Amino acid sequence: MAVRECAEEVLRRLAGDHAVLREDQWRAIEALVIDRRRVLCVQRTGWGKSAVYFVATALLRDGVTAEPGDPPAGPTVIVSPLLALMRNQVEAAARAGIRARTINSANLDEWDEITAEIRSGAVDVLLISPERLNNPDFRDNVLPGLAASTGLLVVDEAHCVSDWGHDFRPDYRRLRTFLAGLPGRTPVLATTATANARVTADVAEQLGDALVLRGTLDRDSLRLAALDLPDPAHRLAWLADHLEKLPGSGIVYTLTVAAATETAEFLRSRGFAVASYTGQVEDSDRRAAERDLMDNKIKALVATSALGMGFDKPDLGFVVHLGAPPSPIAYYQQVGRAGRAVQHAEVVLLPGPEDAAIWRYFASLAFPPEDQVRTVLKALPVDRPLSTQALEPIVDLRRARLELMLKVLDVDGAVRRTRGGWLSTGEPWTYDTTRLRRVAEARKTEQKSMISYAQTTTCRMEFLRQCLDDPEAQPCGRCDNCAGPLFDNAVSAESLSAANVFLGRPGVDIAPKKLWPSGMAAVGVGLKGKIGPAEQIEPGRAVGRLSDQGWGARLRTLVAPEAADGSITDELAGAVVEVLKTWAHGDGAWQKRPAAVVAVGSHRRPELVQSVAARIAAVGRLPLLGTLTSTHRGDDGPRGNSAQRVLALHDAFTVPAEVADALPGLSGPVLLVDDLVDSGWTMAIAGRALRRAGAEGVLPFALAVAG
Repeated sequence: MAVRECAEEVLRRLAGDHAVLREDQWRAIEALVIDRRRVLCVQRTGWGKSAVYFVATALLRDGVTAEPGDPPAGPTVIVSPLLALMRNQVEAAARAGIRARTINSANLDEWDEITAEIRSGAVDVLLISPERLNNPDFRDNVLPGLAASTGLLVVDEAHCVSDWGHDFRPDYRRLRTFLAGLPGRTPVLATTATANARVTADVAEQLGDALVLRGTLDRDSLRLAALDLPDPAHRLAWLADHLEKLPGSGIVYTLTVAAATETAEFLRSRGFAVASYTGQVEDSDRRAAERDLMDNKIKALVATSALGMGFDKPDLGFVVHLGAPPSPIAYYQQVGRAGRAVQHAEVVLLPGPEDAAIWRYFASLAFPPEDQVRTVLKALPVDRPLSTQALEPIVDLRRARLELMLKVLDVDGAVRRTRGGWLSTGEPWTYDTTRLRRVAEARKTEQKSMISYAQTTTCRMEFLRQCLDDPEAQPCGRCDNCAGPLFDNAVSAESLSAANVFLGRPGVDIAPKKLWPSGMAAVGVGLKGKIGPAEQIEPGRAVGRLSDQGWGARLRTLVAPEAADGSITDELAGAVVEVLKTWAHGDGAWQKRPAAVVAVGSHRRPELVQSVAARIAAVGRLPLLGTLTSTHRGDDGPRGNSAQRVLALHDAFTVPAEVADALPGLSGPVLLVDDLVDSGWTMAIAGRALRRAGAEGVLPFALAVAG
C-alpha cells in the first residue's frame, strides 16, 4: 500500500471515516516519514497539527518506509507544556490505536513502570513537559537512552522556544541539547498556532534545516467582538445577563487568580454552573473541572492562562475575556480554543482600565538586572550544590523569579541543576542587555497593539492575523465591526445591583507566618525552624486584595507606591468597620476581642496608618497605645523574597516604653494595624516584638493584601 494511503487509513481511525488529509498535512508527514526532515508547522488551531504527528508515529512504528535491516523506530517523544494537553493527547492517541504515556509531576509513582515500558518498546508516544528535560534524575538516567532511541521528536506549542514568543519558557531551550543527542536523520516536528514572522524565523533557526509550512490563520467559525464597560461591576453584570445566551459551554478568562475565583463565585451565586481553573487549584480539582466542561456539565470554566495551550474541546461555543491579555498573539491563542467543530462561536473581549497595571506587574517579573544575576553566580560553588532556598538570603528575588533566572542560566551553560540544588559551571557568561531590552520593547509594543485591538473600528480578525504576519489577512465579514454588533453594553439593574453588592463585600484573611525562612544563619540571623507559640501572631483580616475586582482599584489609589499619604476616607473607614464586625461575629471570628490598638511605624504612609488605627480605636472604644518605631526605611518599598524581608526586618521594630508599659495590664490581644500586607513578614516580626514585650496576642489588620 502506498505511504499516503496508509496515512489516510490512520487518519480515519483517528478522526472518522470521512477524514481526508489536507495537502500541507501530507507534505509534513511526507517530510517526516519519507525524507526524515525537520518540519515547522505554523497553522491555526483546529487545522490538525496533532493528526500529523500521530499519523507519522503510526507509519514510523509500523515501518512503512523502513529500509531492509533498519531497526524498529523508537517511540515518538512529544514535548508538551500543559497537563491538560497531555491528557487530551493520550486519549486522542488511543483512538488511533497508539499507546501513549506521560511522565509528569502528577504521576511520580508511575515513572519506573513507564520507563520500563519505554525500554521494552511497548510505548508508541511519550509526552513530557519541557521542565522534565532538566529534572536531574530524568536528565541523567532516562533522557540519554530516550534521545538515542527516539523515532520522532515533536515540539508542541513551539513558540515557547523563542523568547520573542508570547509564552517563552526557558526549559524549552533545552531542546537544543536534546536535538544534538538525536541519531542522524531522526525526524523532528515543531507545531504552533501563534507565531509571527520573527518567532517563526527564530524557531526554524533553532531547529536547523527545517521545512516551514505556514498556512492561513483565519478562523471562519469565530465571531469577534469587544465591549467598553465602565467598571468591574458592569462587566460581571454583563456576564450574568448574557452567559446563558452564549452558545454551548465555554471559557471565561481572567488576568488574575483573584478575579477568576471572584467571578466564579459571583456566577454561582447567580445560579450558573461554573468552576474556577487556576494554577492554585489542586490538580485533581482541575481534572474534574476539565472533565465537567468536556461533558457539558457546566456552562463555563472561569480560568486564568493556566488553561491555555492545548486544551481540546472541539465544540467549545464561546470565549469571554474579563480583562485583555497583554498581546494580540496571546489573545489569538486563547480564543482559538473555541469553534473548532461548530459553525459559530462567540468571542467577546471586556477590557478594563486596570489591565495595564496587571500587565506592568507581570512585566516586572522578567529577567532580573545584571547585578542580581552576578550575585547569584558569585555565590554558587562549583562542587557543592546550593538549593533555591539557600540562595534567597543572598539575592533579593522572590522564589519564582529566582528559579526562572536559574533556568535561563542553566540553558546558557552558566549553572547546572543537580540533585540538591544548583552548581556553577565556571563557564564565562554574558548578560545580553541588548536582546533583553529588545524583548522588553517588543512586549510594550504588543500591549499597545492589544489596546488598539479593543478600540479598532476595522475588522478584528484581520487585525489579529496581521499581528501574526499572516500574508492572507483580510476582512472576515463576521466580527462586530464587519457585520454589526451582536451584543450591546447594556446591563440589567438587577444584575448590576447584585454585582455591586458582591464586589462591595470587604474582608480577606491574612494567614500568619509559622516558619522562618531557610538559610538565615548564613547571613548572621539566628532565626530558624518554627516560630514559637509565644512569638507568633494570630490570623488576621484586611479590607481587600489589590487584585480584587471590587476593592482593588480603590485600595490601589491609597497604597500603591506612587500614592500620596493621607487620612483614610469615610468610604474605606466604613469598610474597615464592616470587616471588624464580621471578624467579631462571623466565620473565623477572633477567639478574644482585642483590648487595644497599636500602629506599625510607616515611613511612606504614616498619616494613613495612624488615621486607620485612630478610627478603629474610636469606633471600638479601645485605647490607642501608640506606634511601633522602625529603623528600616525600606519597609514600604518593593518586596523581595522571605529571607531578604526577614534579614531587613528581624531587628527593625522597637516597642516604645508607653506601649510596653501598657501591655501587661491588657485583658486581650493587641490589634496591630498597617496599610499593606505583601510578604507578611512586617506583621509577623512587628507582632513578634509585641509578643516579646508582653502582649497576650496579636491580631493583624491591614487595609490591603498584595496579590
